[in-house]
Amino acid sequence: MDALDEIKEFLACETPDSWIELARQPASQPVLLIDHAHCEKKAASTAMTLMFRYVDRTDLLNKMSRLAREELIHFEQVLALMEARGVQYCHMSPARYAGGMRQDVRTSEPGRLVDTLIVGAFIEARSCERFAKLAPFLDDELAKFYRSLLKSEGRHYQDYLGLARDYAGEPIDERIAHFREIERELIESADSTEFRFHSGTPA
Repeated sequence: MDALDEIKEFLACETPDSWIELARQPASQPVLLIDHAHCEKKAASTAMTLMFRYVDRTDLLNKMSRLAREELIHFEQVLALMEARGVQYCHMSPARYAGGMRQDVRTSEPGRLVDTLIVGAFIEARSCERFAKLAPFLDDELAKFYRSLLKSEGRHYQDYLGLARDYAGEPIDERIAHFREIERELIESADSTEFRFHSGTPA
């Protein structure tokens, strides 16, 4: 089983075709790029936050340091693509996705860390799945870029999930199943918020 097959098995559903249809429209491309840049920056910030919060966990520090660097490189690459296409980077309201995923994160340790890592795994897995599913419908440059991200995003998913299992001290299958259902609902339900990289089914 390759990494993408593993990710598809990890997720409860595939991205709906209605989202792909909207994302492939020329008018959606600037929004997709701007939000993608924000996602990469947020991913780097999340990794750095974990590094500052859990300073005694060497494996986490090493993996999150590498992840943050890679996400910032991706951020710079998206900015370069945007500049070449005349797309201005700007503030953008967040999708409901990340907030919805984090709503059930426990507040006491080690549950807080474990749940945060599980959520990180789902976010990275969904990003990877969307890059792969959307790439065939994009222009050659953007498709090549999205496919180039699959390896690193897939590794980020594995890093988050592996750390969650390592630090839990007990099986986490039930917690994974819990967040898997939340993620499925966010992806498959009608989304009244504006189109975003992680938005649900267009309303």
